[in-house]
Amino acid sequence: MAQTPAPPPAKLLTWPDLTKRPKPTPDATVDYGTDPMQKVDVWLPKGKTRGRFPVVVMIHGGCWTTSIADRSLMNWIADDLRNAGVAVWNIDYRGVDRSGGGYPSTFADAATAADQLTVNAKKYNLDTRRVLAIGHSAGGHLALWLAARPKIPASSPLHTAHPLRIRHVISLGGLPDLEATATNADNGCGTDVVAKLVGTPTPQHPDVYADTSVPRLLPLGMKQDLINGREDRIIPFVMATGYIARATAAGDTATLHT
Repeated sequence: MAQTPAPPPAKLLTWPDLTKRPKPTPDATVDYGTDPMQKVDVWLPKGKTRGRFPVVVMIHGGCWTTSIADRSLMNWIADDLRNAGVAVWNIDYRGVDRSGGGYPSTFADAATAADQLTVNAKKYNLDTRRVLAIGHSAGGHLALWLAARPKIPASSPLHTAHPLRIRHVISLGGLPDLEATATNADNGCGTDVVAKLVGTPTPQHPDVYADTSVPRLLPLGMKQDLINGREDRIIPFVMATGYIARATAAGDTATLHT
């Protein structure tokens, strides 16, 4: 009997492979400001008529820079989650290269976009008790930062009394530690972008990392999963291992997947 030939080895999906695929579209878009980037795309599962949807807050990467990427980069994963019965709240924000971007506006945009989920939960049948944040690259930092917002001191302009409560964070090739990113020349975003993101020290804001870099806000008190490649040429693997060590030492449940 002839043997069945072995299947060909799996081929990694390249950037051109992804962008050549048909791009799915969201079910609705919410404006939370007047800038073209101050929008949230809403992705809703089909066919479910009872109960509320679990929801993922999705944050795109691109080195915190709008000219590199926007929320549409996450359309394919948002569509996959929608088809699996999970709603997606895919946020955008002003990057450091846009008028008004940087500190505090890039952070404030992400926070306002996330909090709009609570405002619109009834309209879109979203379960605010089951909210998970997923961020890619620079979005991994913002996903963890959104989860850390309850720890931001009241003296910070980024403080909010009742931020959206996030129960679990998944960082995909993320940059969770801004101080480490700013001093690691091997990171694919470069070191200068961090200074553009957090600003320069002032008498009113002498420590630019106190309310922006996630390790300063540990423990987060929730499960955190970091997915990073050992051979990633853009985001050094040490970015994940260093953060995991600090989060674990602070008492958090943080797991690295590679």
